[in-house]
Amino acid sequence: MLVLIMTVCAMSAPNKCDEARLQFTADETIMQCMMQAPPYLAQWADQHPDARIMRWRCAYPDREQQGI
Repeated sequence: MLVLIMTVCAMSAPNKCDEARLQFTADETIMQCMMQAPPYLAQWADQHPDARIMRWRCAYPDREQQGI
């Protein structure tokens, strides 16, 4: 399992950023996650019009710490 980790900032306060995570349930590689992420990012952005995705990455959840 992989997790897509996004740094998102409020449109009204661009310096107020937080971390959001989406889990990929399939056994994929980091590269597959990176290649498959754009539609998930677009869907998330459509559902959160007051936020902007500033950067994103894929990681294994057991190797990644919570927080920015």
